[in-house]
Amino acid sequence: MTTEEKLKHFEEAALEEARQKSAKAVEEHRQVLEKLKQDHIDEKDRQAALQIKTETDKLKRANNMAVSKEEIEIKRQISRKHDELKEKLFVEVRQKLDDFMTTSAYQKLLIREIKEVLEVAGEDEVTIYIDPADESMLTSLHAATNTALTLSQYSFGGGIRAVLPSRHILIDNSFSTKLGEIKQDFRFDGGMSHE
Repeated sequence: MTTEEKLKHFEEAALEEARQKSAKAVEEHRQVLEKLKQDHIDEKDRQAALQIKTETDKLKRANNMAVSKEEIEIKRQISRKHDELKEKLFVEVRQKLDDFMTTSAYQKLLIREIKEVLEVAGEDEVTIYIDPADESMLTSLHAATNTALTLSQYSFGGGIRAVLPSRHILIDNSFSTKLGEIKQDFRFDGGMSHE
């Protein structure tokens, strides 16, 4: 092989090696750029997913708060309606009691309650009060029970009250007290959840 051929062969070999190195460097650079691009895409996807999750959670919280506020308002409305109906109911009950107080059954009830108080008192001193509205029955009640009765200065809506001073006992069978206790403990049961 001549010097010229050797030189040509050396030149071709050097050029081929340079091309291979260049192609390898370009491929490595392309792979680095491709990895950077993929990392950038992955990061943007992660950020977008995080933002979507954050916004979704924020919307869920806002929705839960709105639902909770609405539930509270509905419960308030139900409570107001219950109170309104309760008042109407007890106005009707009071009217029925007033009607009952005009019957002979009411006078029999008073006689029975007076006798029960006398039985509890035994030999002890007792003061039995009747409501001022029942003043017209005072004589007949005294005759039926054979005991002194006191007309109360204050109305207690019917029924009787009695005091046993020696035992420090108040027997309160007044309609206003009983009605008040029933009204205080009264609840509407029913509906979907029976609350």
